[in-house]
Amino acid sequence: MTDRRRLGIRALLLALLLPVLVALLALDAWNDYRTISQVTSDAYDQVLLEPIQALAESITPDDKGEPLLAPAFSVQAMFESTRSRHKHLHVSLRALPDGPERTLMGVDDLPAPPASEPGVPVFYDARYRDYPVRIAALRQPFDLPSGARQELLIQAAESSSLREQALADSWQKALWNDTRLVLLMVLVVWLGVWLSLRPLERLRRALAGRRPGELAPLDTRGVPREVMPLVEAVNQHIESQSRLLAAQSSFLADASHQLRTPLAIMSTQVGYALREPDTAPQRETLQAILQQLGRARRLSEQLLALAHATELPAAAAPASGHADLNAVAREVVLQHLPLALEKQQDLGWVDARGEAAADAQDADADTDAGEPADLDADAEEHDVAPVRADPAQLHELLSNLVHNAIRYTPRRGRITVSVTLQDDMVVAEVSDTGPGIEPERRSAVFERFQHGTTAGTAKGGGAGLGLAIARAYARRMGGDVVLEDAPSIDGMHGGLRAVLRLPRLGSDPIRDNTYFEDRRPI
Repeated sequence: MTDRRRLGIRALLLALLLPVLVALLALDAWNDYRTISQVTSDAYDQVLLEPIQALAESITPDDKGEPLLAPAFSVQAMFESTRSRHKHLHVSLRALPDGPERTLMGVDDLPAPPASEPGVPVFYDARYRDYPVRIAALRQPFDLPSGARQELLIQAAESSSLREQALADSWQKALWNDTRLVLLMVLVVWLGVWLSLRPLERLRRALAGRRPGELAPLDTRGVPREVMPLVEAVNQHIESQSRLLAAQSSFLADASHQLRTPLAIMSTQVGYALREPDTAPQRETLQAILQQLGRARRLSEQLLALAHATELPAAAAPASGHADLNAVAREVVLQHLPLALEKQQDLGWVDARGEAAADAQDADADTDAGEPADLDADAEEHDVAPVRADPAQLHELLSNLVHNAIRYTPRRGRITVSVTLQDDMVVAEVSDTGPGIEPERRSAVFERFQHGTTAGTAKGGGAGLGLAIARAYARRMGGDVVLEDAPSIDGMHGGLRAVLRLPRLGSDPIRDNTYFEDRRPI
């Protein structure tokens, strides 16, 4: 069931971008507000400064040293002509250092300015007659001819409402522009994501319109570069599933073909036995049926073993537990001795400990047979060739190798099973004096239902699954099985040698560079 509460890419991008855009808008608006406020204040302050400077230049002393105000009144008239309301001038004269102040022009109750240097204008905010005003003030020396020191104070005040209104208008325009920019960016992001997702929508429609079981790769034309790895991964998965289904179909077809043959033979034999009135031929027929049942049972067991060995790759299902490869190989040799004796074959065993050490340790084992051993705690101490493997799977692996050697080795031939320790690896070898396999065909015989030799197939009647099972189990255990030429033994021509290599328990296949060898699937 689809989770409709999950955000889509468009909504997710907007959810991520909108807070950032709003934060940037707020920061930009704050910077704009400070800039506009500074520019507006500077402009209006300049308007206030002009009449003050004009008055400072127009007021001059007369013959008696008194301020001459006639030009100053014209400046006042010009200052108040634009908008007389909320505009005020003030000119006063004060004897220094602490003489009384005498108003010469304008109102006489403007708020006093802060301390300032003579000749340097100052600007300050105040309240006058219950409304806020901005005031510019200038102190200027006005000395008398007698040498008496006086100071001229010139003030120009204006209501702050005009500049505040201008600032608000400019701020609203800037904020509206930023809002439109954000809306435009949201629209661009929405359209950009919509256009970018159109190839994915095309892929979705293509997948939805496929027939069941269709595993063709997805068309990558027009797919965005950022999404290409995802589509390629899907194509790789489709390809792996196609190979898996093809292998399963081939396996089922081959298995059904292999099982159909003994069933057809037994069906014919049963029909013959039913028509035969004599009991002796019936017993012979039943004996033949019993042999076919044994072959069918062996084939079924091998098919189950192969399915179990290949159900998970080695990297995904590492072998658990541990086993002594030397002990398991010795047990397999003992179990197959009767089969080898039936064919008058010499089935030999070479212990990893050497003959003398093996006999001595076997004697000790017989003496202490009644005492239980802690295999998990003392595996590396007691095991001769410890490996990380399931004992049952290891037994099945070696049984297939030894059984194949017995099957294809002619009568009075020789088969030797040996275990050796080589650095961080444990090696088990099964060598025979059989016909062998041509080097160019050795990789093919590891495939399902492939036989080593035609002659061997005709005589042994095998299904061609032994080597496939052996390699599948070996790779699950972190090792592999390879085929090589066997050396000559006591003048007998060497045939085939199956070599099993497994990491020794306690070694690190990745560190020892044995894990990344050729591991092509069976």
